[in-house]
Amino acid sequence: MPLFARAIGEGAEPVVLLHGFGGTHAAWDMVVDALSPDVPLLVYDLPGHGESHDFPDAGPAKLAAQAILADLAERGIARAHLAGHSMGGAVAALMGIIEGARVASLTLLSPGGFGPEINHRLLTRYAAAQDEASILTCLEAMYGWMSPVSEKVVRESLAARASPGRVETLVRIAQGLVRDGRQGQLPRDRLEGLAMPVAVVWGQLDNVLPVRHARGLPWPFGVHIFPDLGHMLPQEAPAECAAIIRRTAGLRR
Repeated sequence: MPLFARAIGEGAEPVVLLHGFGGTHAAWDMVVDALSPDVPLLVYDLPGHGESHDFPDAGPAKLAAQAILADLAERGIARAHLAGHSMGGAVAALMGIIEGARVASLTLLSPGGFGPEINHRLLTRYAAAQDEASILTCLEAMYGWMSPVSEKVVRESLAARASPGRVETLVRIAQGLVRDGRQGQLPRDRLEGLAMPVAVVWGQLDNVLPVRHARGLPWPFGVHIFPDLGHMLPQEAPAECAAIIRRTAGLRR
């Protein structure tokens, strides 16, 4: 079962965008608008999400990393710039660890795997939510206090769960995110060995993955903290995220 990716433009080294848990490629729409039209993009649905729902054995970040690397190879793409949010950030970092020569840069927005703490109760409720009110309540807990949740985001989240089996898959993936209440961590020595430019971005009001995970990172990493933002950075600050992606990738306007 192939992965779904929305392709925009053409180029030898596209920017690959990887959404977070429970999302789809649509989570990047405002970032895409800020990057387009001069930046070639591949915007994926992660395994088990959106149009990649039926990808076999979906769930583990490592499986997603390997699947996207394989898909890029099938497309004839030797190197790409990666930007990942939350679970997608963990996937992007793993891609850099697994095949660093194929990753031109990494922009990691509130990435998973940078510390043991995770708001698993909130993510579990979000996985099981099946109506607008429940989805809105979960998303409001994920956004910064002053960041509004748009009706479009709620509708898209609801639509992504409408087909049979979608909610059950999200609940199963959510259950696999933790062991004894803690998430798995990316190997620090492998992170320190990354040779490509790396930017890590966090919201001070993140209620899913705490901002303290951005402390003590390898010194070459560029770290950006937004004091008034929460976890959903691609939707809360799309222009700022696009600018950081451009800067990390060395892309000019």
